[in-house]
Amino acid sequence: MTQFVDVGNMARWIQREGVEPLMTGMIAYLEDDFRRWESFDKIPRIASHTPFGVIELMPTSDLETYAFKYVNGHPLNPSRGFQTVTAFGMLADVDNGYPTFLAEMTLLTALRTAATSAMTAKALARPESQRMALIGAGSQAEFQALAIRSALGIEDLQVFDVDPAALEKLRRNLEPLGFRVTLASSTDEAVAGADIITTCTADKAQNTILSSAQITPGVHINAVGGDCPGKTELDAEILRRGRVFVEYPEQTRIEGEIQQMEPDFPVVEFWKVLTGAESGRRSAEEITIFDSVGFAIADLSALRFVRDATAGTDLQTSLDLVADPEDPKDLFSLVSSMKPVG
Repeated sequence: MTQFVDVGNMARWIQREGVEPLMTGMIAYLEDDFRRWESFDKIPRIASHTPFGVIELMPTSDLETYAFKYVNGHPLNPSRGFQTVTAFGMLADVDNGYPTFLAEMTLLTALRTAATSAMTAKALARPESQRMALIGAGSQAEFQALAIRSALGIEDLQVFDVDPAALEKLRRNLEPLGFRVTLASSTDEAVAGADIITTCTADKAQNTILSSAQITPGVHINAVGGDCPGKTELDAEILRRGRVFVEYPEQTRIEGEIQQMEPDFPVVEFWKVLTGAESGRRSAEEITIFDSVGFAIADLSALRFVRDATAGTDLQTSLDLVADPEDPKDLFSLVSSMKPVG
C-alpha cells in the first residue's frame, strides 16, 4: 500500500504542530539533504510553457529514494478564482520502483519554499538582523515571515504590495501571531532600514521590483519570485554588486535572476556553504543574494519530513495504487473473469 496525506490532513498536521515548529524541522531535513547534494541525480525541471502559465515535473533520486513533484504556475489564476500554484508529490523505493508515499504539495510547497529561504538566510544574513522587508503579500508571504522568524527571530516586517487587499490580508493574519507589521506605500518605504529583503511576486515578466539604488551594504536578499524563463524581479546591477547563491546552476541560469546575466556569471552553489567548501557571508558590508527557483531535492526533503512526522498517525491513509497480483508474472489474473473448472 502507498501511504497518502491529503489536503485536509496536511492542513490538520500544520494546525496541530504549528507553522514555526514545522519550519524548524523542515530546515533540518533540508540541511541534511543539501549536505549530501552530490549523492543525488539532478536535472533541471521539465517544464511545459503556455501563454497561460507553466506545468512542471521536478524529479530527483539517490540510491534509496526517488521523488518527483508536479507543480503549476499560473499568475492570472487568482483573478479566475484559482490558486497560482498547486502541487502534489511522491516518494518511491529505488530498490523495486514501488511508490511508497503520496502527498498534496500546495501547502507543503509553501512550507518548503519558505523553509529554504530561512535556511539560506540563517547562513547568509547578518546575525544581528532585526527587520525584514516583504515585497509581495500573496499566498507565500505569511510562510516567509514565519520561516524567517523561526530561524532568526525577526518580528518587524515592512510590507509592500500593489494590491491593498493583499496587504490587509497579511496584516490580519500576522499581527495576531506577534509580528509588528508596517504596511508601506512603496517599495522604497518597505526596504528602508531592512536587513533582509524578500521579493515574492507572481507576474510572469522581466520586472525591476528592486533597483540597485534601493540596496544598501550588508543586506541579504531572498529573490523568490523569479522562477521561470522571462520572469525576474531584480535590477541586474544588484547581482553585479552582490554575491549570488543558487541551488542548481543549470536550472537557475534558465529560470532565476541570473538568466539576465552572461552564461559564465559567477555563482556559489549553496550546498557548498553548508559543507564548508565555500564561504557564506564574508563581511558585514557584503550584499548576499539567494536566487531561489526551487529545486527537486528540497521537495524530496519536504516529502521525507512530512512522511516521517505523520507516520503511524491518523493523518496518513493507505492507497491501493499498485496492481500487485499474487503471481508477479500473472497481471491478467486481476482482471480475468474466468472461473476454475471442477
